[in-house]
Amino acid sequence: MSSDPWAERAHVFVDLHYGSLRGRVRTHVIDRHLAEHLPAPPAHVVDVGSGAGNQSIPLARRGYTVTMVDTSAEMLRRAAEALRDEPGAVAERVSLVEADGLDTARRFGTGLFDAALCHGLVMYFEAPGPLIGALCEATRPGGIVSIVAKNQATLASQHAHLGHWEHALETFGAHHIVNRLGFRTRGDTPDGLFAQLGAHDVAPVAWYGVRHFSEPWVADDPNVGDEAAMLAVEVEASRRDPYRGVSRLLHVIGRKLG
Repeated sequence: MSSDPWAERAHVFVDLHYGSLRGRVRTHVIDRHLAEHLPAPPAHVVDVGSGAGNQSIPLARRGYTVTMVDTSAEMLRRAAEALRDEPGAVAERVSLVEADGLDTARRFGTGLFDAALCHGLVMYFEAPGPLIGALCEATRPGGIVSIVAKNQATLASQHAHLGHWEHALETFGAHHIVNRLGFRTRGDTPDGLFAQLGAHDVAPVAWYGVRHFSEPWVADDPNVGDEAAMLAVEVEASRRDPYRGVSRLLHVIGRKLG
């Protein structure tokens, strides 16, 4: 296997996951949350673990200056390919940096960014504290830190929705699961994430769920009827109890103090 563990999985992740209905739900719901909390453009956003830019490129279209950071050369190659289809002004607002997220503050400077995003990376870290610390350190006072993680409370749902009942039984109460890409991943709780942010002077602002009603749809593109209406329902569920607490992903947002 390549030294880039995503090189052989990029097609599955970018084309099949983000290109599927479940992927579109994820991107849309998180984007709606960001619209409520990010400072106005042209604020400078760093997206750590940016992948191919599914969340970053739409922000650049809205006028944000975006620095995409990823360890995967293949993911960044795909981001560069996507940017070639964008207007020049959009592409010029995006910088692609192959680097480890742990080096964010050291590489770019302390307090440089108006917002730090880390969507879907912390679950790959057994101990995400240093990564979260790097995000917080890179964010200016008053800036936003946005983290998307797996919901520890619903790890068993992946097996259950696929009909793997014995595996689902084994996963109740677990903290880890092997995802569909074959990686061992870890679940979090809102309180746990906010505690780690608080250790770096980042105060809680809000937390949401991501993918509740659509999570069982393991088919690539099930017939859901009016997709726009379905997305509106997912956004509403992301904000409400009990739905957000039993969604597949968690989205927590904090503000840097000082």
